[in-house]
Amino acid sequence: MKTLVTVGRGGTGKSSFTALMAKAFIEEGKSPILLVDADPDQNLAEMVGIDLKEAGKSTIADLVVSTFIEGGGTTVGVPPAQRIESRIWENGLYEGQHFDFLGVGTKWIEGCYCMPNTALKGALENLTKNYAYVLIDSPAGLENLNRRITSSVDDIFDILDHSKKSQDHVQRAARIIKEVDMQYKNFYIVGGYRFPDELGQQAEAALKFPYLGKIVQDSQLDDYVLNGQSLIDLPNDNEAYLSVKRVLQRLNYL
Repeated sequence: MKTLVTVGRGGTGKSSFTALMAKAFIEEGKSPILLVDADPDQNLAEMVGIDLKEAGKSTIADLVVSTFIEGGGTTVGVPPAQRIESRIWENGLYEGQHFDFLGVGTKWIEGCYCMPNTALKGALENLTKNYAYVLIDSPAGLENLNRRITSSVDDIFDILDHSKKSQDHVQRAARIIKEVDMQYKNFYIVGGYRFPDELGQQAEAALKFPYLGKIVQDSQLDDYVLNGQSLIDLPNDNEAYLSVKRVLQRLNYL
């Protein structure tokens, strides 16, 4: 099982990058795939054509609240992860034709996050073992890193825009990963739509992480996003899609 996490500032194209990675794996017949939307805005869900509410599914955060807060649950006895895992399977996991999907959701309660974090992390660790690829779209604020939703990752992709804040984001993400002792194999930087490709090597030298190329800006992709169409349905010759395929090919995923 490979876990790939996409991070970056808001608006850099990280959700579309994750969706296009999913499309590439689907087209190559690499399955089963689990998509995890850790962004409270649920951008990834929309970009792969999913409405959790319409599908009768809940975010994991909502399930934690209903199980342990509103339902008066207890952490005594059965471990929290085991208690909520069955509810995630039944009420949280969207099962599609080409991939499954989980929405993490927002914060649960004021104060200590220890109990819900433990439940969430343990449940995800058990669930993700069933997949060949787990693709996680992180929120811009790096909450999933702080919450340690995932403790072990294969590749982290930080999507850059043309700003100092974006490069600061890379350094902050690397620091948080070290502080929370998240285990990972590789940390890469990828240029977003507005990032000038000619600055890639400069960013690589400054940030000390490999630069893999950029997501090509494409009007067809923009139209799909504007109209709420799934990026999985983009034509296979779409330039933005092909640019993401090239990134994955550099890493021998395709």
